[in-house]
Amino acid sequence: MAEIGAVGAEEEAGASAVLDEAHLGDIQGAFGTIRQHTTGSTRSWKRRLLTLLAILGPGIIVMVGDNDAGGVSTYAQAAQNYGLTLLWTLPLLIPVLVVNQEMVVRLGAVTGVGHARLINERFGKFWGAFSVGDLFILNFLTIVTEFIGVSLALGYFGVTPYLSVPIAAVALVAMTATGSFRRWERFMFVFIFANFLVIPLAVFSHPHASAFFHGMAVPGVHGGFTSTSVLLVIAIVGTTVAPWQLFFQQSNIVDKRITPKFIPYERADTVIGSFVTVFAASLIIAVVAAAFVGHNLFGHYTNAEAVAKGLNRLVGHGSGALFSVILLNASLIGAASVTLATSYAFGDVFGARHSLHRSWRDAKFFYASFSAMVVVAAGIVLIPHAPLGLITTSVQALAGVLLPSATVFLLLLCNDKEVLGPWVNRPWLNAVAFVIVSLLLVLSLVLMATTVFPHVDVRTLSLGMGAALVLIFLVGGIGYWRALRLRPPEPPVPRARRERWRMPPLNRLERPTWSRGRLAAMYALRGYLVLAVALLAVKAFQLGFHHH
Repeated sequence: MAEIGAVGAEEEAGASAVLDEAHLGDIQGAFGTIRQHTTGSTRSWKRRLLTLLAILGPGIIVMVGDNDAGGVSTYAQAAQNYGLTLLWTLPLLIPVLVVNQEMVVRLGAVTGVGHARLINERFGKFWGAFSVGDLFILNFLTIVTEFIGVSLALGYFGVTPYLSVPIAAVALVAMTATGSFRRWERFMFVFIFANFLVIPLAVFSHPHASAFFHGMAVPGVHGGFTSTSVLLVIAIVGTTVAPWQLFFQQSNIVDKRITPKFIPYERADTVIGSFVTVFAASLIIAVVAAAFVGHNLFGHYTNAEAVAKGLNRLVGHGSGALFSVILLNASLIGAASVTLATSYAFGDVFGARHSLHRSWRDAKFFYASFSAMVVVAAGIVLIPHAPLGLITTSVQALAGVLLPSATVFLLLLCNDKEVLGPWVNRPWLNAVAFVIVSLLLVLSLVLMATTVFPHVDVRTLSLGMGAALVLIFLVGGIGYWRALRLRPPEPPVPRARRERWRMPPLNRLERPTWSRGRLAAMYALRGYLVLAVALLAVKAFQLGFHHH
């Protein structure tokens, strides 16, 4: 295990917002230690590599964790029902992943506090409840889907859910409540390495390279765009880029004690993770499509266990067993990450100790909330005749619908100079983030319209909304460019000062005041989300009734 020694000094948390002393000290990563006063800059490639290995963790864990049970099931459903024709959605999500999570990297390293606490303190308890309340509901349902994945994965091997689900629940609590951040992170890397089992699975199924790259590059949907296929596109977006990721990575960066001087390394960690997760997701779609396209099971997805059985029959070579192991691995890393994101958020909101460096005795509320969510979610999966497949798809779509709201709060925080000082967003990043939020809103608007008007032409509707969006981009872009020209230029901040800058204690900051226009826009977004979630529930009910 590598250890990087002290090479200088840093202005530490005496005047920072860090509350828990467990969030200060040496970085103790799975692959190395960085002493508290080590500088982040060095010319030696060996030392840079050792530093990256020690920092590696929050970015790749949050990305691979999002290829969870719901992700594997959603990708398998997309492949079995639509072949490779939805593959093009995945490479488009890489910039979304990188842009969103890079903002989170800066927030975590510079502020030293979690996402939920920042929202609560900067925007007030109402908007904090709005944000964290949505997070809790979505996260809890997501944890349920992880245990659905456990039951389906081990069900393939004949293990009853009444045995597999409780054992998985106990294992998750035991793995998390060790009192050692490093030990927990090493457990996570075991799951990350197991994620690459998709490679031998792809070798066995022999997907056609030309068809794979065509599906990756050419947008389209087998059978045309319908409300059902749009729901699945949103589910792919929601399972690959989920709101819980913002809360998890920011709090995990704080818990790992990463400071501004190590931001470049954590950015690299995040970029590596985004490519790994899209790579694995693409191979899952390729494997399932290669097996099912052209067979009578094509277009008749039921659940992930049925996919494993189909792979075993159509591909052989133990492919069904390998797919089930991949699903089990995805379920466990997903459950560990999503539950921890929620426990971190609870610690932020209620001011309780919430660090993996602490023992159960030192952080009872933190570990108790983690355990309670795991136990209740596992119990729901054991309820007879629960619509587990429908819950899985609907939860991923719900994540896609709620993502624009989470990204808006993220943007507001990343443009708050009181919070980020010299680390605030640059104008080009705001423009990219605005485009991402707009596209996500259009997707959910299409879903709403097709739910209310099921016979509407989705292609015409999408083209119309796309044209309106282009017009908004042109008008908004010109206005933003003019505003930037009128703004006086700011002097560059020296690198050394940027690396030392930390957010002051939150009680010293002036709370931002919103204009009437911004407040109206936020209330409109809230109202829209309530309506969108209600219509998503209607669509899910329609699909459930149809399948029943």
